[in-house]
Amino acid sequence: MKLIIDETRCKGCNLCTLVCPYKIFQEGTKPNHKGVVVPVLDRPERCTNCRLQKLYGRVLCGVCQMICPDQAITWVDEDPYTPEKVVIEE
Repeated sequence: MKLIIDETRCKGCNLCTLVCPYKIFQEGTKPNHKGVVVPVLDRPERCTNCRLQKLYGRVLCGVCQMICPDQAITWVDEDPYTPEKVVIEE
């Protein structure tokens, strides 16, 4: 699974940056074509949904998706043969 922020829907409220327990959202620095500063993903591979959702078959956290008032955060399936970066944090 891969986390996606839909820049056409996001209004730049940055609620996702406040609630994410894995701190994968950072406040953006560049405005998009509508002039909205959209948050950026900082090492999204730390998110348990992205890494483990297929393994367990259910949503494990999803706080960012639930808090987003514009429904701009979603997960999409990736090609199963695409290499993935694995992060082991101590």
